[in-house]
Amino acid sequence: MKFITFSEYCQKIEETTKRLEMIDLITDLLGETPAEEVKFMINLLQGKLYPDYMGVELGLAEKLALRAISRATGLPQGKLESLMVEKGDVGFVAEEAAKLKSQSTLLSFMEERSELTLREVYEGLEKIAKASGEKSQDLKLSALAGLLSKASPLEARYILRIVTGRLRLGVADATILEALAQYFLGSREKRPLLERAYNISSDLGLVAETVAIEREEGIKKFRIHPGVPLMPMLAQRMAEPDEILEKMNGKCAVEYKYDGERMQVHKVHDEVYIFSRRLENITHHYPDIVKLVKGHVKADVAIVEGEAVAIDPETGELRPFQELMHRRRKYGIKEAIEKYPILLVVFDCLFVDGEDYTSKPYIKRREVLKNIILEGERVKIVESKVVMSTDEMERFFIKAIEDGCEGLIAKDVTGKSIYRAGKREFLWIKLKRSYMSKMIEPVDLVVIGAYHGKGKRKGTYGALLLAAYNHEKDVFESVCKCGTGFTDEDLQKLPSMLEPYKIEHRHPRIETGMTADVWFTPVRVLEVIGDEITLSPIHSCGKGSVKPDAGLAIRFPRFTGRYREDKAPEQATTTKEIVEMYKNQLKRVE
Repeated sequence: MKFITFSEYCQKIEETTKRLEMIDLITDLLGETPAEEVKFMINLLQGKLYPDYMGVELGLAEKLALRAISRATGLPQGKLESLMVEKGDVGFVAEEAAKLKSQSTLLSFMEERSELTLREVYEGLEKIAKASGEKSQDLKLSALAGLLSKASPLEARYILRIVTGRLRLGVADATILEALAQYFLGSREKRPLLERAYNISSDLGLVAETVAIEREEGIKKFRIHPGVPLMPMLAQRMAEPDEILEKMNGKCAVEYKYDGERMQVHKVHDEVYIFSRRLENITHHYPDIVKLVKGHVKADVAIVEGEAVAIDPETGELRPFQELMHRRRKYGIKEAIEKYPILLVVFDCLFVDGEDYTSKPYIKRREVLKNIILEGERVKIVESKVVMSTDEMERFFIKAIEDGCEGLIAKDVTGKSIYRAGKREFLWIKLKRSYMSKMIEPVDLVVIGAYHGKGKRKGTYGALLLAAYNHEKDVFESVCKCGTGFTDEDLQKLPSMLEPYKIEHRHPRIETGMTADVWFTPVRVLEVIGDEITLSPIHSCGKGSVKPDAGLAIRFPRFTGRYREDKAPEQATTTKEIVEMYKNQLKRVE
């Protein structure tokens, strides 16, 4: 396939404000793509070459990108830097430079037409991503300039956006899955089949390639592979123990909920891989956990889930999440291990020595976990208790709080309590300390827009428009405008932090009755607390679920100072959770 075809579709996708139209455009693009190139196309559509867990990022620096444009077009670096100030987007700079080159060399329209293929661009970007060593910068520069010298202006725009990590199309996984189901399986209703394959492989390109070549039969063959992360199962939240028990038919297991970093740990013979909630490979940051897993996981091959919690080196007491984040560093790992030691609390077992346990009920997985984990000072199996009354749950809840935890996770213990990779259902339900009162419990919200600051905040953003995630509709619904809780340092860095996600119009996955000065692709997640949840005529969160034509809003929202870099936007607080919190708030008032 010609890369110009891909670029033209990217432009159409970028310009649409309708999600269904975006799905149709991707479906049409699949029709233009040979089956053997579908994997490349889907990866590039997401602005990547490989799945996230492989940790291969393009992310070429802006200065190097401008040098490559200069080499390819002959325009001086100073001219390009001026264009960058004017355009604010390296993609537009590359496009404008390519146009100026075409005009200066008097090329005819036919001669301007690019002969670049999708595969050629993909392989060129691979060279850039894989270049390492002393001369890596020169290799990257030459490879990028080589692509740009053949590119049309529109192609140059998207090559530069991909290579600098700023594609900005905002095409969601769910959107791509629906397009794949629509084109290759004949109906968007078959998306769950593809979703299962994706949730256990974490590789959308591989799923696309398989369904393109082998159709439904190939998708049904997907299996768990140790060393390759699964999408994590997620929990709903409820505010009262009696409601949780009612939801779980009068009986459930309750486990301690820690304030740490969730980890999916893979032991494959002598190798250990650690993946974050967002499927990043974070093994490098936790050599102490690698050592613990080798000594405390008795199986030869296993996938277990747990929570890493920072502990006080003097007292052994649990420390907050913010302290654990000091471990996320490239250098000084040894010093960080000593300063911020860790307790690994294991709570689930997904795979052991060739057997997939995700289809087994909770009680069976817990039993296997006890058989393969050798507990010690720094490795524990999570505290758990099966309860059948609110009194039992509340006593265990108080014990968890006294032991330094956030609260509890209640888990279904019936035969349907399988591990649902990538799903958020009522098989797991969170109960935290502050759910027991008014809205004091923080929520994780996605930045979808911003408002220019005035007065002391001139030159930065005065407030952010934030949204909850509606997992049923795969959209982000506005729930508040937040301008308090930000330090001067926060305010100073917000524009640069959010710049990569800035777009010209409201994203098709955003629903709101609000306007904003600036719109963003929904990516960044912040933690926010507020006074209460109220009905709103303009916010779209849960619109119609409580009262016709009214949504829900968080009153007096405040940023807690916590940037949830460990969470993908689809892992933010859901619309359903906000609705439940509102209803429980009313019950407490009554």
